[in-house]
Amino acid sequence: MNDIVTPSPWSDWRRATPARLALGRAGAGMPTDEVLRFGWAHAMARDAIHAALDVPALAAALGDGGWAVAQARSRAPDRTAYLRRPDLGRQLDAGDAQQLRAGSLSPVDLCIVIGDGLSSLAVARHAAPLLAALREQPPPGLALAPVVIATQARVALADEIGEAFGARMSVMLIGERPGLSSPDSLGIYITHTPRRGRHDAERNCISNVRPEGLPYASAAFKLGWLLREALRRGLTGVELKDDSELVLPHSL
Repeated sequence: MNDIVTPSPWSDWRRATPARLALGRAGAGMPTDEVLRFGWAHAMARDAIHAALDVPALAAALGDGGWAVAQARSRAPDRTAYLRRPDLGRQLDAGDAQQLRAGSLSPVDLCIVIGDGLSSLAVARHAAPLLAALREQPPPGLALAPVVIATQARVALADEIGEAFGARMSVMLIGERPGLSSPDSLGIYITHTPRRGRHDAERNCISNVRPEGLPYASAAFKLGWLLREALRRGLTGVELKDDSELVLPHSL
């Protein structure tokens, strides 16, 4: 007996991408299974934004990887304020700023900040594996500040943290705004001579770091290349083009 259901010509495409393709219809609406999948994806995105980062667990994972760890928070007192007042997420808590400055005995070359951003899920899943992959990439002999885990953080918070350490470079690993197929995407922002008042045109960005997007090894290679070039040329941002793909190993 022949199958009375006509196979969808989109099936192969849908298996090859998480994008929402050829959803179909049932009367004037979407099929029930697509409605349920959309609801699940939307719930995952909301949870990624609102869930609190498990700071002790992340600090323990980083410590096991050999990283010195410090903690800080922005001036946003809670998640509601963080979402409504982006400016507060860009400013370091006054007490934490004083503590970081007091603990900085001499200037450093590189300050790495891990911020929860808009997806604590991304940070919890990908920050430690990415830093493990980064171990062999930066120029040897760099003086490193402790890795700072920052909560209620926006990208620019790394400017003030880097300034507190007197760092030549700052790297912010931060949870990106969730999408309906990517609630756990991690972003990386690299800034030369971090200080308050820096703007986005003065940074380089690597986005969608996760196994389903840009793998850890490839992201670490790009980050290492950008760090070396930024230190050599004394700049980041629109004047530093990412040409790392020209020397990217075939294994990546």
